[in-house]
Amino acid sequence: MKAGAMRSCPREAAMIDLVFWAPVMAAGALTGASSGALGTFIVGMRIPFLGICVAHAALAGAVFGGLCGLEGQQLLLPGLAGAVLTALALGLVNPQRVRLDDNTVLSFLFSATMGLAFLGIGLYGILGRSDNDVRALLWGSLNFCRWTDVGLMTGTSLLLFAYMGLFFKELRAILFSRADAEAAGIRATAVWTGFLILTAGTLTVNFQAVGGLMIYSLISNPAAAAFQVTRGCRRVLVLSGVFGAASGLGGFLIAAATDLPSGAVIVLVSSALVGAAALFGRARRR
Repeated sequence: MKAGAMRSCPREAAMIDLVFWAPVMAAGALTGASSGALGTFIVGMRIPFLGICVAHAALAGAVFGGLCGLEGQQLLLPGLAGAVLTALALGLVNPQRVRLDDNTVLSFLFSATMGLAFLGIGLYGILGRSDNDVRALLWGSLNFCRWTDVGLMTGTSLLLFAYMGLFFKELRAILFSRADAEAAGIRATAVWTGFLILTAGTLTVNFQAVGGLMIYSLISNPAAAAFQVTRGCRRVLVLSGVFGAASGLGGFLIAAATDLPSGAVIVLVSSALVGAAALFGRARRR
């Protein structure tokens, strides 16, 4: 009896570990895949700054939500509100009419939301409140993701992919030239604003996995690697999602094996993919 119990213990321990880590691995893969797919259009339009701008907008919303008494998962709602409002502001601004390009508008929105976020964090100290929940959004913690979090990520990712599939031709036209897309009769402002709103929602839900400051790398790096390896918007889109999922899942597995911070390792893995893709692309061209 004792020998049988001893043999069953490692098996039961392995099953318990699998049950605990399964949602974490799923969250890492989903975060990477959805962020990487977003990067195809964001990097293609040369506005990779969008990710960190939305991150700080969500952080500002969460900070002031915390000051109003919200905590834990409740901070997701004001964070989402801040990100969506910023996405609306960016989408509805016509760069030609205001005589500013998208990156200049992004720099203004980023500086404003960053100022609000850190003003709010300063108020936590003045009021004697703990800002641990807000800092968790800033740095992320993949290891604490559970199936409810995975469900939210899955829902936003499915909405994003459905939107990309429905408006793929329009988004591809906007990718090459927003002005030409409007001249061709495409409602570029409406399509682009809808895409930005879904981007804000997806990134806000993904913050808890990687962190607001590090989500930027999962937007830009997988897409940059895909552009080095292949051509064609559809192929780059698929490969960006694959590279993103590999970064998220692979980074977690390496972090788990080495006891290192998962967010930082995911960023480094995605950066290594860019370097490997650049070397591969250069060798293929030769």
